[in-house]
Amino acid sequence: MSDIRTLLGVLTPSSNTALEPLTSAIVSGLPGVSAHFSRFTVTRISLEDQALGQFDDTKILAAAKLLADARVDVIGWSGTAAGWMGFDQDRALCRRIEDATGIPATTSVLALNEILALSGRRKFAVVCPYTEDVEARIVANYIQEGFDCVASSRLDISENFAYSEVSAETLTRQLKEVAATQPDAIATYCTNLRAAHLVPQWEAEFGIPVFDTVSTVVWKMLRMTGHDPASISGWGRLFQEVK
Repeated sequence: MSDIRTLLGVLTPSSNTALEPLTSAIVSGLPGVSAHFSRFTVTRISLEDQALGQFDDTKILAAAKLLADARVDVIGWSGTAAGWMGFDQDRALCRRIEDATGIPATTSVLALNEILALSGRRKFAVVCPYTEDVEARIVANYIQEGFDCVASSRLDISENFAYSEVSAETLTRQLKEVAATQPDAIATYCTNLRAAHLVPQWEAEFGIPVFDTVSTVVWKMLRMTGHDPASISGWGRLFQEVK
C-alpha cells in the first residue's frame, strides 16, 4: 500500500446526515484517498434573512480552518446554497477559503456548472426538496448564467434534516416527472438527499445522465488533486464520461 495520501476536506451543513457516508463510499475504492469533514450550522432552507444568514462566510471559514488543521489537500463545500443565493457567492467563498487557509477550494454547485458546460448539457432539469420560492430562484439563476432549466420538481420541505428522510421511491417519482421533458441531464440538487448511490439505477431506467451534487464536488476535488475521476465506478456516468 502506498504511503502517499490524498486528504479531501469537505464542508458539511450541521444537520446533514447523507453526504458524509455517501462521500466516503464514493472514494472508498481509491487507495490512499479519504474524506474528512467539518460542520457549520445549517438547519433550515428558505429565503428568509435568518436562513440566508446561516451561510455567512465567517462561519464557513471557521469550519474551513479546522479542516486546514488536518492538512487536507483540497476543500470542497458540499452544499447547494449558491443555487438560490447566486453563483458569485461560491466563487467568492472559494477565494476566501484559499486566502484564509492556502488550500484550493471548490463547491458542489461550481462543479455541477462546470460539468454541465464541459459535457455540453446546458438543457437540464432539477430535482430538489425545496420550497417553491427557493426552486424558482435556482431556476432563475441558471437562466441568467446561460443554462436552460427545462423542468424542475420540488417537495416543499424547508427543514434541512428532513431532506435525508426523503425515500428512494419519492426521488424516483421526481426523476420520472422531469425525465418526461427529455432534458440533456438531470441534477439532484441537495447534498442531504440520499440519492448519489441511486444514480446508476436512474440512468439505466431513464437513459439520461444524472449529476448528483454530492458526487459533483467529489468529481472536482479528485481532478484538483490529480486523480482521474474515471477510476470511480458504480456511481454514474459523471465519473466515467465527463473529462
